[in-house]
Amino acid sequence: MTTPGQTVGPFFGYALPYAGGEQLVDRSHPDAIRLHGTVLDGAGEPVPDALLEIWQADGAGRVPREPGSLHRDGYTFTGWGRAATDRTGAYSFTTVRPGATEPGRTPFIALTVFARGLLDRLFTRVYLPGQDFAADPLLSALPRERAETLCATTDPEGLRFDVVLQGERETVFLRHD
Repeated sequence: MTTPGQTVGPFFGYALPYAGGEQLVDRSHPDAIRLHGTVLDGAGEPVPDALLEIWQADGAGRVPREPGSLHRDGYTFTGWGRAATDRTGAYSFTTVRPGATEPGRTPFIALTVFARGLLDRLFTRVYLPGQDFAADPLLSALPRERAETLCATTDPEGLRFDVVLQGERETVFLRHD
């Protein structure tokens, strides 16, 4: 029996965010960076009740295998974080620049978006500024203007990565089977 689809939100603000979830490292960590941006809908309006999760390697390219990724003790890097958007659609993480997991691989941060109106979560990647598009299989397979939607930019507050759910400049989303 088939049941109708349901959207994946907007209950996130009550059930899933937790204290310190956006801090993969403490702000005082010597390699701490801020990854921030805004989640926008197809009309360019902010999405005030989205939830974002990131997974990433540490600065040396090691994928953490620490148990208890919800635990924040101030020094163990678990490589995972969760942040909700605020009323203006803004989000922020405190993390480190990921390293390449293998020689010749392009480092990135995996990002998942949950939001009102989505029938399933969306998967994408955040590449650091200045990456060689030709060196990465995903970036090189996309037209340049589409690949650019996966690249963070540098601003005075850190790395900026806006997520556009639909329309012009829509972020490239990946299929995850």
